[in-house]
This record gives sequence, C-alpha cells and structure tokens, in this order.
Amino acid sequence: MPKPLSLSFDPIARADEHWKQRWGNAPSMAAITSIMRAQQILLAEVDAVVKPYELTFARYEALVLLTFSQKGELPMSKIGERLMVHPTSVTNTVDRLVKSGLVDKRPNPNDGRGTLASITDKGREVCEAATRDLMAMDFGLGAYDAEECQEIFAMLRPLRVAAHDFEGE
Repeated sequence: MPKPLSLSFDPIARADEHWKQRWGNAPSMAAITSIMRAQQILLAEVDAVVKPYELTFARYEALVLLTFSQKGELPMSKIGERLMVHPTSVTNTVDRLVKSGLVDKRPNPNDGRGTLASITDKGREVCEAATRDLMAMDFGLGAYDAEECQEIFAMLRPLRVAAHDFEGE
C-alpha cells in the first residue's frame, strides 16, 4: 500500500485555526487530535515490525507481560488487568497466541473457574526477536531523544491517573 502524499500544511493546525474562529480557543482539541494521530502513526509502524512474527502490538504486549511474570504464566484475569483491556479482548488475544504456538492455556489450579496462560519456548524466542526489532526502531519514537520520551511519559501520566489506571503518588 503506497504512502499517501504529504500535505503542504499541518491539517491539525489548520483545524485549530478554524476551531478558534468558529467556537473559540480550545487547545485541548488540537492536543487530542495530535495524540490520536500520533497513536495511528505509532500503531501502524509498530504493527509493521511485529507482523512478520504473526503478531499485533496487543499480542506482543501479552507475550512481554508473560515473560515478565516469575513463572512465565498468569491468570487470564490478571493479563486483562495489567494490560487494561476487556476480558473478551484478552481471550481473543491469548487464543490467537495459542493458535500460533506461542502460548499455552490450562485450568488455573488455584481458581476452579479461571484459566492460566503460559508462554512457550517458541513464544519466548518470538518475543525476544520482536523486542530486538522494536528497540532498533525506538518503538516508532526515533524523532525524540531519551529525555523527550521521559517528558512524554511524564506529561501523559496525570491523564492516566485521572482515568484511574493506577493510584498516583
């Protein structure tokens, strides 16, 4: 799929100008539009890197989470909680990883109704390779240096606290 031609102007800045004329100053409109566009760009770039591994970024995140766990396995409910996604999304993600041979599922012996997901050796190999590739392209954030990435993280943190992602300090 060919990349679209670049515009000769910043469409978000242009929209901001029109917005001001019609409804008044709303810096939050330009900010959210920029954030949403950045999310589209980053997701496309990251998904292109993990696609050869038959992954999406969501599946990659689940693999990484499993590698971070002590035993390489977690209850499905814990995966959803940590990735902050709906249980249906976790099931879909893990089921796709199981089909690819990257994850196994089994009943949770500590919870009669629950299911454990565990990363396979193949899953660990794929996770390591995909991680190397993502790190090589700075997760799509190569336009920023390390300090600017930390600033972005810090700037977005209050939004995440306000959304109750976690309890802020």
